[in-house]
Amino acid sequence: MRKIPFINQPELQRNITLSLGQSMYTPEGIECKELIKDDRPYAGWTYFGVAFHSKNYSFLNSLEIQMGIVGPESFAEQTQKSAHRMLDSKRADGWKHQLKNEPGLAVIYDRKTRILSANSRGIGIDAIAHAGGSIGNVYTFADTGMEIRYGLNIPSDFGTSLIRPAGESNAPINARDPRITCANDFSLYMFTMINGYVMLRNIFLDGNTFTDSHSVDKKYFVGEIGAGTGVVYRRYKLSYAHILRTKEFNHQDSCQVFGSITFSFTY
Repeated sequence: MRKIPFINQPELQRNITLSLGQSMYTPEGIECKELIKDDRPYAGWTYFGVAFHSKNYSFLNSLEIQMGIVGPESFAEQTQKSAHRMLDSKRADGWKHQLKNEPGLAVIYDRKTRILSANSRGIGIDAIAHAGGSIGNVYTFADTGMEIRYGLNIPSDFGTSLIRPAGESNAPINARDPRITCANDFSLYMFTMINGYVMLRNIFLDGNTFTDSHSVDKKYFVGEIGAGTGVVYRRYKLSYAHILRTKEFNHQDSCQVFGSITFSFTY
């Protein structure tokens, strides 16, 4: 760890994040048993990640390494089918067309910078910009974006965590955070965000790296806009984000809209 350039700076807070994740991707018409050539491939990605973070109130550096497996051995098919049975949802019948087994590696770097912070009698506003990228056979991209928050007793962290590489940003930075101080242990705020990606490689659209598989023509530029709200009570934080993502590949019917809920406990 001490050989990583930004880790061994004694004036910064440092921590490690361990993660275990499973992602699954399907075309829109999941009840079709035949290959849908102009829609995204079926794919699963099960991975272990380790991330190194260093930070102060002004910035957060994150370096994450993800290692895992794409394909049938990710067991994403079994997970999805089990979940759909429990929820009595539509059955996905095209998993026989999923990407083939392939070991996956991604090395991701992200830097978040607090470019604005103002507070008057508990009502505050801040703005957090970020930039980074990833390299590997799973995805290779560069990205940048910003989040703006406004409300009562805004947490002293680095914004809303979405499920994405190096997305961890929930941990408090100092004692001014409402999860730590006893004087102001309640927070309510709104936020808006914008992100942009230059996507050079996405195995879930481009298909397997070393063997033939189903693939689609991806778009190299993808954007996201979102808004949401967050609440903190004592050591608990709950946030919801509503995201609109532009089309990721040619012939995609429409932009993607999804929600993200994050619940955390600070101890």
